[in-house]
Amino acid sequence: MTNARTGKDVVRLAAVVGALGVVFGDIGTSPIYTLQTVFSPDDPHPVQVDTDNIYGVVSLIFWSVTLILTVTYVSLVMRISNHGEGGIMALITLLRQWAAKSHTRTLLILAGLGIFGASLFLGDSMITPAISVLSAVEGLKTVDPSLSEWVVPITAVIIATLFLVQRFGTEAVGRMFGPVMIVWFTTIGGLGIGGITHEPGILRALSPTYAVGFLAGHFHVAFFAMGAIVLSVTGAEALYADMGHFGRRPISVGWLFVVYPAAALSYFGQAALILHDPKNLSAPFFLLCPSWARIALVVLATAATVIAAQSVVTGAFSVAKQAGQLGYLPRLRILHTSEDTQGQVYVPFVNWLLLVAVLTLVFAFRSSFALANAYGMAVTGTITIVTTLFAYIAARTWRMPKVLLFSIVAVLLGLDLLFFAVNMTKLVSGAWLPLVIALTCFTIMITWQRGRELVTRRRTDMEGPLTEFVRELAEEPSGVGIVDGTAVFLNRGAETPLALRANVEHNHVRHRHVLIVEIAVESVPRVAEADRLEVNDLGYADDGITHVTLHFGYTETPNVPAALARLTDEQTEGHIELDAATYFLSKIELVLGDKGGMPGWRKRLFIATSHITADAADHFLLPRDRTVIMGSHVSV
Repeated sequence: MTNARTGKDVVRLAAVVGALGVVFGDIGTSPIYTLQTVFSPDDPHPVQVDTDNIYGVVSLIFWSVTLILTVTYVSLVMRISNHGEGGIMALITLLRQWAAKSHTRTLLILAGLGIFGASLFLGDSMITPAISVLSAVEGLKTVDPSLSEWVVPITAVIIATLFLVQRFGTEAVGRMFGPVMIVWFTTIGGLGIGGITHEPGILRALSPTYAVGFLAGHFHVAFFAMGAIVLSVTGAEALYADMGHFGRRPISVGWLFVVYPAAALSYFGQAALILHDPKNLSAPFFLLCPSWARIALVVLATAATVIAAQSVVTGAFSVAKQAGQLGYLPRLRILHTSEDTQGQVYVPFVNWLLLVAVLTLVFAFRSSFALANAYGMAVTGTITIVTTLFAYIAARTWRMPKVLLFSIVAVLLGLDLLFFAVNMTKLVSGAWLPLVIALTCFTIMITWQRGRELVTRRRTDMEGPLTEFVRELAEEPSGVGIVDGTAVFLNRGAETPLALRANVEHNHVRHRHVLIVEIAVESVPRVAEADRLEVNDLGYADDGITHVTLHFGYTETPNVPAALARLTDEQTEGHIELDAATYFLSKIELVLGDKGGMPGWRKRLFIATSHITADAADHFLLPRDRTVIMGSHVSV
């Protein structure tokens, strides 16, 4: 019993360490730049450095982190999952399930809002690597001011290297992430304690009265200060998005007992240092460290920010994959970089797109302060949307009294909206950037979804009902030859695969054994192996024609040959040689037509987006040497 308990404890500890390395990279590096940005003299609405403002700002940071991270995400939002998976895409799938049954306008609007939130996250994934690595490398200025001209080039090299090694996977490097972040949080917490010793009275700001007093008594100052204070909660979505990988408990433990206290100590230590000597405002995080150890801190900070960038890039890969599985993006080429961890994927198109975007931001903005305005909008928008979706789902599924639930949500959503309103004032100075990125991604996703509906409708007219075609094929075989072997035709629905129809009508031939395989992507992360296969002989099993539906979750890779290998001779009414089977795919070429359904510009966008669609044979892991592709034109 003791050994079993010890083993479980080791597994739990390993999960917590893993979560520290993957989940908290973004939020764990926020202390580098948050307080410095609040009091920056370059801000169009600078916060004057005096005792009242310092106490008010650090108290507001602490209570913002407490309410948004600890209360909203850790205590409430993470209680909602889609079969263990978290993140905004999990909330969207829950809403989609309900919308499919009721078709209410509210659910459709909320699902659309969720897609916009996912689009904001993609914008966040472009900004986070730029601002995180820039903020760390800027620590060189505290070592030697003459090194400032090297900040941008060094940042660009680090970021380029980060994206270039993505194709090798993060499994090996991932083992190092947890220990590095433990060192990081221990270091920033220790430095924070050292800073607090200069002005121990700063701990009085733990009282919410200082935050409330700052907001109420200096609202004209506090309102604009919140535009930078929001940087303290960046990475909140990562806690939720990675829940399916680590579980709610390890993430909660890592946050409450390591990250939360370490970050709080760092913020209070920096505030004490500024209070002790306002000259420390130039770089309070790095100036907490003795000069002799500052280079080592810059190196450690850079490592931590690279981990932060890595976590958000991995998150972008996951979002792109899930959006593709749910029909909001084209089928992209996806490579799995770990044999053990399903969630570790590499999406080449997204990787190179992010590399170009991040480097562009680095060279365009050139400092973490300049990027801070853009960063806040992406963060506040995502958090506000997640809180809104959570409120609806919790009201529908929880037994908590509605009055109590809505009272809690009103406070939390009020804080979110206040942060969002502050960032709206920064539209001209950079907040427009994530909105433009999000609107672009949102337009592409809803256009792709609508375009797929139109194409499916056109294909249905071209293909005709499957049961009728099979009946004609079985009852009127004249002129149609039968060749030995097994043919597998991949199909999307209950219609006849275009490749099968073309084979019969133009080549006048069919195989002795025909498997018509429909791929169904469910609104759950993973499907149990026992539920993977669904077999229907269509009433003509004696003629060797079988319809098979393969069920996959939206986080899974649809490995068709492996799934079909589970078929038994009884299910197919005879033995089939899958190892020698030929796979047939219907390749669709989209052409612009004059039919309705979408405006012309959206049709052109849909057709343009289709060109990045990954090869279907690779996506379904079909054997290249036994795959035949037959093309057709579809007008949209």
